[in-house]
Amino acid sequence: MNRVNPVKVSSPVDGKPNHYLQLSHASWWLLGTDFNNQPLSDMAPDTHLHQCNSFSFLVERQKFLCLKSGKVLSVISAGAKLGIEECQYQLQSHRWNCSVIHEADNVFGKVLGVRSRERAYVHAISAASLAYQVTKACAKGELEDCSCDEDVRKRNTKGKWQWGGCSEDVTFGAIFSKEFADSTERLDTPDGLMNLHNNEAGRRILKSSMNTTCKCHGVSGSCTMKVCWRVLTSFRMVGDRIGEKFEGAFRVKAVHRGVTKKDMAKLRLKPYTKEMKKPTKRDLVFMDESPDYCDKNDTLHVLGTSGRVCNRTSDGPDGCRLLCCGRGYQTMVREGEDSCNCQFIWCCKVKCEMCPYKRDEHICN
Repeated sequence: MNRVNPVKVSSPVDGKPNHYLQLSHASWWLLGTDFNNQPLSDMAPDTHLHQCNSFSFLVERQKFLCLKSGKVLSVISAGAKLGIEECQYQLQSHRWNCSVIHEADNVFGKVLGVRSRERAYVHAISAASLAYQVTKACAKGELEDCSCDEDVRKRNTKGKWQWGGCSEDVTFGAIFSKEFADSTERLDTPDGLMNLHNNEAGRRILKSSMNTTCKCHGVSGSCTMKVCWRVLTSFRMVGDRIGEKFEGAFRVKAVHRGVTKKDMAKLRLKPYTKEMKKPTKRDLVFMDESPDYCDKNDTLHVLGTSGRVCNRTSDGPDGCRLLCCGRGYQTMVREGEDSCNCQFIWCCKVKCEMCPYKRDEHICN
C-alpha cells in the first residue's frame, strides 16, 4: 500500500495534541475511478489475477478477496464508484462537494487527512455502497460464495404470508464490506477507531433499509397465498439517511481505557465534552473541526468555492451567502434549450419540443 505524507494538524487525543495525522488509508476508492483507463467489466476473464496483485493501493487482505474471481473485482469497483457518486450527489450543495482529485493517490486528496465530519461521511457511504453492490451481485448469482438469504425463511410470519423468492443477503454483503473496507484500519489508533465506527455505521444503516416485497397468488386476482421476500431499498434512500447522520455527526475523542497497564493500551471513543450525548452505532463521529473549504488550498487539495453556482434565495448550504463565504457573487444570464411541451404517443414514446430559455445564474466570486 502506498504511504502518503502526513498532514500537519492539531487533534486532541486524551487532551494532548497530535501534530501529524496520517491520511485516510481507504485508497481502494481508486477502483471506482477511471485511473486505469479501462472499465473493469471489459477485462478478459483472468485479467483480475494480474490486476489484483498489481494494485499497490490494496493491502494483502484486500488482494486476497479481490483474487477470488474476476466478478469480485468488478463488484468492488462498482461499490467504490457508487459510493463516490452518492457522496457527490449528497454533498453537491456544500462547500466541500466530494470533489475527486484525479492526480492524487487516494481519490479525494489530502482533505480527508483531517478527521472531519466529511471524512466520516465518505467512510460510511463507501462501506455501505460496497455492501450494497455485493448484496445485489449475490442475488443475481454473479458471485460464487453467496446467493439468496435462506435464513430469513426461518422467521415466523404468523401465517400472514409465506417466504419465497430470493431475499437479498445483506448480511453477507455487510460481512464482505467489513472484511474488505476495514482491513486497513487499526483499533489501537484514534484514526482507526473513528474510521471503523463510521464504516460500521454505514453498514448498519444499509441493513436497516431492507424492505419486504410481496406477491399474491390465487384465482382471478385473489390473494389465496401471499409470498414475500426481502430486498434492499434504493441506494439513494440509503444515501439520504447517511446524509442526515452527516448533518448530526457527533464530535468525539479517543481516550485510554481503565487505569491498568493492559487497559491503557486500549482506546475507545467518547463524547468530546461531558455535556455531549453519546453516539449510537448508527451515528457518524468525527474528531476535528472541518478545514476552511472557502479558499483554494493546494496542500489539502481543497478546490475552494470560487466559480461555484449558488442559490440566491436559499438559506441552506447552497445559498450564495454561505457557499460564497461572504465574497459575494456575480449574476449571469445563461441561454440554452430545454425539452418542453412533451406528449406521450401511444405506444410507446414521448415526443418533446425544444424551447429556448434564459435564466439567471449566480456564480461565487
